[in-house]
Amino acid sequence: MATCDVCGNEYANSFTVTQGAVTGTFDSFECAIHAMAPRCAHCRCAVIGHGIESAGVVHCCEHCARHAAA
Repeated sequence: MATCDVCGNEYANSFTVTQGAVTGTFDSFECAIHAMAPRCAHCRCAVIGHGIESAGVVHCCEHCARHAAA
């Protein structure tokens, strides 16, 4: 049984996610998203879809990308 890196829950069905050189152990996709999803450069929400990336800067939507460019 492994312990979730985010919430500390010990769970028999935990899993690991590797992103580049970073690996985490989680008990749910919610915790994995919280820990590993990129954050919008404008509103700081977790980008769990495609988002918008320009010049290495990630935004969750076109609205945030336009607002940040203004």
